[in-house]
Amino acid sequence: MTRQSSGRQDIRRRFLALWFPFLAADRLARHGAPDNPYVFVEKQRGAMRLVAVDRAAQALGIDAGMALADARARVPELAAIEADPAADDALLERIAEGCDRYTPLVAIDGMDGLTLDITGCMHAGWTEDDLAADVERRLAAFGVQARHALARTPEAAQALARFQTMPAPDEAAAVRRLGVVALRLDPDTELALRRAGLKTIGDLAGRSSAPLAARFGDAMVASLARLTGKSDSRIVPRRTEPALTVERRLAEPLTQTAAALDILESLACEAAETMAERHQGGRKFAARLFRSDGLAVDLVVETSLEVRDPKVVIRLFEERIEGLADPIDPGFGFDMVRLSVPTLGPLAPTQLQLEGGAVAEGELATLIDRLSTRLGRGRFRRLRAQDTHIPEQAVLALPAVETVATTWEAPTPGEPPSRPLHLFDPPQPIQVTAEVPDGPPRQFRWRRTLHDVTRFEGPERIAAEWWHDGPTRPTRDYYRIEDARGRRFWVFRHGLYGTERAAPGWYVHGLFA
Repeated sequence: MTRQSSGRQDIRRRFLALWFPFLAADRLARHGAPDNPYVFVEKQRGAMRLVAVDRAAQALGIDAGMALADARARVPELAAIEADPAADDALLERIAEGCDRYTPLVAIDGMDGLTLDITGCMHAGWTEDDLAADVERRLAAFGVQARHALARTPEAAQALARFQTMPAPDEAAAVRRLGVVALRLDPDTELALRRAGLKTIGDLAGRSSAPLAARFGDAMVASLARLTGKSDSRIVPRRTEPALTVERRLAEPLTQTAAALDILESLACEAAETMAERHQGGRKFAARLFRSDGLAVDLVVETSLEVRDPKVVIRLFEERIEGLADPIDPGFGFDMVRLSVPTLGPLAPTQLQLEGGAVAEGELATLIDRLSTRLGRGRFRRLRAQDTHIPEQAVLALPAVETVATTWEAPTPGEPPSRPLHLFDPPQPIQVTAEVPDGPPRQFRWRRTLHDVTRFEGPERIAAEWWHDGPTRPTRDYYRIEDARGRRFWVFRHGLYGTERAAPGWYVHGLFA
């Protein structure tokens, strides 16, 4: 199965919303929960309030938002547990990772919900209800209870999952039966709607938008239009949809990582055929191995040049697996394997030179890719020139797989270099003796050693880049100097004498070879 990014211009869009009413309780239950009904509390405005409850507490009439004192007045044996929003967010992210098996477009809805754009994601023999049932089955096995709803807008799906209390003959009727709470407005606007007798979405849908906007605000009207499908609405996915995706769903889970790599190699060949047709290649390849228990294993490799050779890609994945601190745990097996290429770039056929220039360049890129994959992308760096005249900012050291080789300007033959090979960061202060305050150095002391200057060249004046925001830097006057022992230094006076500074300091910035 190959899927390419095409903007998803389908006329009939469909969304699946998932709501987890007991997300915090389900998280705690995975590690052992109290026997008594329990709630999660945090301090709000000087009082302890409930932010989440378990099923038993809700059945006793305890709801989020109540004060802890009021809740315990009703249920004295109620157990209070400090809320852990970070842990809840981590669990929600983990569930979202598992939902990537159905669609790459997954968005987080608030603190306890997800929305999936499932347009065009039905594989052979599946319906929307089959997909939703499979999601809930996997979540139940993971120990998480969810409510779901399907609709043609994300707002309608979210509202039906959260607020629908009774079945309806069709989607439009179900949306019209929802209370105005489904608009998820601020409390003041919601109260104003109720006082005006507008209690359901149906009460609002039949009215003209202009009077509603004048009385309740444009935000309410816009939310109503998105909920009822009168305006186009899309989700903002957690990840950008990759340019190319190929995947394989397996009837029987694979319990060996080597078998999953064989499937990955066939997917790399399938992706290579698509990239060859478009004369393109990729510099980043992301593999995701979906376990049957809902978890997923991610593997990412990068290359310094665009490639599409499946053997190169698979060799890098093997290097990545061998370099892992912990071996991959397939659990009960992988039932789906996906390979994505986030971005594509031009890759034309390479004309091999007789002296082997193109071959040498490719071999160097291959070596960099393998070393970076095994030892870490930040362990090998490549220098890239920057368009600036500030010496310490003229070169950036970036991961070698992230940048392309930079063409450096060759020095004039027979001329000494204008810049040293080694720069100090930061420049080191020196004590300078000069004939006049704004003249060249005649003698300087650095690291307790006195140096007599026999030759100098300069000054080369480097001013601040005035077109950049931020504090203005003093002007620098650079000199290339040579001492009596033949050692060459690159020094500068920091600030113009008498105008920028009363007594400018001197620094040695680099050493010539």
